[in-house]
Amino acid sequence: MWVGAVATAGLLAGALAAPVGAAQPPDEAPELIVNGDFSAGTAPWWSTANSPVTVSDGRLCADVPGGTANAWDAIVGQNRLALAADEEYTLSYTATSTVPVTIRANVQMETEPWTTELATTQPVGATAERVTETFTAGTDHDAAQLVFQIGGSAEAFTFCVDDVSLRGGTAPPPYEPDTGSPVRINQVGYLTHGPKSGTVVTDETDPLPWTLDSAAGTRVAEGTTTPAGVDASSRQNVHTFDFSAVTTPGDGYTVTVAGKKSEPFAIGDDLYASLRTDALAYFYHNRSGIEIDADIVGERYARPAGHLGVSPNQGDNDVPCRPGECDYRLDAAGGWYDAGDHGKYVVNGGIAVAQLMSVFERTLYEENADAEPLGDGGLRLPEHGNAIPDILDEARWELDFLMRMQVPAGEPLAGMAHHKLHDRAWTGLPLRPDRDPQPRELHPPTTAATLNLAATAAQCARLFQVYDADFAARCRAAARSAWTAAKAHPDVLADPQDATGGGAYNDDDVRDEFYWAAAELFLTTGEDGYRQELLRSPLHGDTEAVFPRGGMSWGSVAGLGALDLASVPGGLSADELATVRRTVTEAADGYAADSDGAAYGLPYAPDDGRYVWGSNSQVANNMVVLGSAYDLTGRTAYRDAVLRGLDYLLGRNALNQSYVTGYGERDSRNQHHRFWANQLDPALPHPAPGSLAGGPNASIEDPVAQAKLKGCAPAMCYIDDIESWATNEITINWNAPLAWVASFVDDLGDGEPAKSQCEVAYTSQRWSNGFTTHVALKNTGDHTVRPWRLDWTFADQQQVTDAWGADIGRTGPRVTAEALNWNAALAPGDTVRFGFNGRPTGLVHDPQVFRLNGRACGTASRR
Repeated sequence: MWVGAVATAGLLAGALAAPVGAAQPPDEAPELIVNGDFSAGTAPWWSTANSPVTVSDGRLCADVPGGTANAWDAIVGQNRLALAADEEYTLSYTATSTVPVTIRANVQMETEPWTTELATTQPVGATAERVTETFTAGTDHDAAQLVFQIGGSAEAFTFCVDDVSLRGGTAPPPYEPDTGSPVRINQVGYLTHGPKSGTVVTDETDPLPWTLDSAAGTRVAEGTTTPAGVDASSRQNVHTFDFSAVTTPGDGYTVTVAGKKSEPFAIGDDLYASLRTDALAYFYHNRSGIEIDADIVGERYARPAGHLGVSPNQGDNDVPCRPGECDYRLDAAGGWYDAGDHGKYVVNGGIAVAQLMSVFERTLYEENADAEPLGDGGLRLPEHGNAIPDILDEARWELDFLMRMQVPAGEPLAGMAHHKLHDRAWTGLPLRPDRDPQPRELHPPTTAATLNLAATAAQCARLFQVYDADFAARCRAAARSAWTAAKAHPDVLADPQDATGGGAYNDDDVRDEFYWAAAELFLTTGEDGYRQELLRSPLHGDTEAVFPRGGMSWGSVAGLGALDLASVPGGLSADELATVRRTVTEAADGYAADSDGAAYGLPYAPDDGRYVWGSNSQVANNMVVLGSAYDLTGRTAYRDAVLRGLDYLLGRNALNQSYVTGYGERDSRNQHHRFWANQLDPALPHPAPGSLAGGPNASIEDPVAQAKLKGCAPAMCYIDDIESWATNEITINWNAPLAWVASFVDDLGDGEPAKSQCEVAYTSQRWSNGFTTHVALKNTGDHTVRPWRLDWTFADQQQVTDAWGADIGRTGPRVTAEALNWNAALAPGDTVRFGFNGRPTGLVHDPQVFRLNGRACGTASRR
C-alpha cells in the first residue's frame, strides 16, 4: 500500500521537430512538471520496464540495459501535461550519464500518433550541464507527456536527471471536485427495517423541506431537515434528514431537498449479498503465482500467473535476501499482492487473512450468521468441490505464503518471519504481474511479522482441523515455532528507511502483536501459558490501547485478539471473559457515539481530526468492532452505527462518492493498481467490483494530490485518480474489513432482529476419553414442525459414536439430528429430547449455533 514511486507505460516516440525560439518565459509562468526535484520520490515519473528508476542523491536515475536498438527502447517520462495552442513553454533540466550517450527529450502526445510539440537531441556525459529549450505549442493538449528517450546504446549505463521544469501557458483554474447533488445518501440502499438517513449541503441555517419519491415519481414521505451547522471534517454547512419510518421495498427512490435531488437508491432486504461476494473475489483477483481464470472472472480481468519465474518474471519460488543479509533462498510463491504494486507484506497479509477467517468463524458462533454463501461452491475461485468452505480456500492461499516466509531451521533467526518480499525498485505502472522483469528480494525478519504469522497460523489450526488435519497441523507447528522465535527476539523491528521498491511498514511497538498472537494460540490450544501471557499484557482490559479511537490497522492488531477472545469459546474465567467483552462494548460505545454525532454518520473521529492514509479501512474496522458488539449484546445502537458507516462508504459523504467500485451511481473506478489501470491504458480494466478505495487522507503525500488538494478539509482530501496513491489505493487489508461488514449486513436480512421459533438446551458430561450429550429442542413458534431437523457444527474433531431419540449423522464439521417416525411432529410449546455419546479429539467446545429446518434457534443453556 505504501507507494513511494509509480511509473506509466513507456510509449514510442513520433517524428522529430525543431525547437522554436530561445527566450524563456518569466518565472511566474505556471509549472507543469510535478515533483521535478524528486523530493517526493519518483511519482508521478515513470519508466519503461527495462529501465527501473530510483531517487539517488536527489536525482532520478534509471539503469538502462545495453544492446537497445532505438532511442525509444528505454524511456523516462511524465504524463498528463496540459498545453495550450500558441502558448510559449520552456523545458529545462540537468542530466548525466555514466556512459556518453545522445538522448532525445520530447514533449508530445501521450498516445498515438505521438505528435510532438518539442523534439530535441542532446549529448549527455558524466558532467552535469543545464539544458534549456523553448517552444510554442501548435495545438491544445489535455494529455501531453515529457519523455527522455535514452535507449540505443550498446553499453549499459545509468542515466540521471534533476531539476526538471516545464513552464509556460496560463495557470489552470483551481481544482474543484465534482460532488454532484448536494443531497447525500447511500447510493446502493437501505435495509427495510434499518435506519435511513442522509445529509444535504446547503448555506441555509433554517430547516428545509424534503420529500422521498418512488421511481415512478410518487411522493412516499416528506419532512423537514435538521440543521447541523458546519461539519468540521468537510467545512460544509449541512443539514440531516431521516426517513427510517419508510419500510416499503423498492428501487429507484430519490430524496429531494429544496429542489435538489439525490442519486437513486433502493430499500429492501437483500441488497448486500453481491457486495460480500465481490469484496471476497478481490483476493482471488490479486493472487500471485496462479493464472486468474477467465471462466471465473471474465476475459477482461483474466491474466497469466505472476512471479513464477517465467520470462520476463524472475519468480517468487527461489527468492534471495537483499545482498549481504542472508545466504539462503526461499520458495515464497503464492500469496496475495498487497496493493497497487507487486509487493507481498506479512503484516498486511496477517490482518487481512485473519479477518477473512473471522468472517467464517463468526458463522460458528453467531446464530444469525449464514455460512452457506461462504461454503464450497459459494465464491468465485477455482477450488470448488473439495468439501472445504471457499472462504477458507482463499485464506489458505495466503496462509501458505506466510508460512513460506519463515526463516529455515538452522539459521540464526530460525522461526522468525521475513517482513516482506517485493521488487528491487518500485514496480512500474501500469504493469501486469507476469510482465514484471525486476529481481525479487526478501527483506529482513521482524518480530511484528513473526507474531502475525503466529496469530494467523494458530487461527488456521483451529479452523482447518475438521477439513484438513495435515494442513492444520502444519499451521499449529508454524504458530508455535513463530511464537518461540518472537519471544527469543522480541525487539527486531523493521527499518523505517527500508522503503525502496516497497513500503517500510515499520512498527516500534509490538505489544499488540504479542497480545494478538497469545490470544489466538490460547484459543487454539487451551494452554495456560498463553493465557498467562494475555493476563500479564499491559494491554489486557485497556480499551483505548486495544481499540484505538482511529481504528485497528496493520500496526494496531490487539483488537483482533480481543474480538476472538470475546466470541470464540475458550478457557477464560467468567471474570476474564467479562473484562475482554467490556473492552469490545466500550470501544463500540465510543464508535457508536461518534457515528451518532457525525453529520455524515460515520463511526470515525480521529483525535486530531485528520483523516489518515486508508481512512476508509479505519471506518470499516470500527464497523467490525460495532458488528461484533451487536453480536454479543443485540443492542440496535451498534447495528445502526454499522449501517450508517456503510452509508458513508457508499455515498453519504462530503464528496458524494461511493468508494466501492461497481456500487452506486458515482463510484470510484480509477484506484491505484498496476493491472486495473484503465485510466492509463484503455486496454486494461477498471478495478473489479467490490474494490474499496483508500479514501480521504489529510496528508496528501502523492504529487497528484498535492497539486490538486492543497488546503483540503480532511474529509475532502480524496481524488479518484490512479496516480493518487495516497488517497486512492486499494489493498488486501482494506478489502478484508469491507468483506466482514458486507457479510454482517447481508446476514441482517431486512434489518429487524430475527425472532427465534425454537430453543435448544445442550448439556454435555465429559470424562477423559468420552462424553454424553443431552439435547432438548423446544418449539417456541406458532406452528407444528413436521418433520424436524436440527443442524449444528462442531468446530473441532469430536466424534458421535451412538445416539438415541434422533437419527444423527455427520458430514465434515456439520452434524444433523433428524426426527424418527415416532417423534416427527413437534407442536408449539412441545419439547423433543435426544442424545448421543461421543469421543473427544483435542480441545473440545460445545456448539454455539443451532438451526431448526434451516432457521436459527435460541439457546436455553449450555454446560
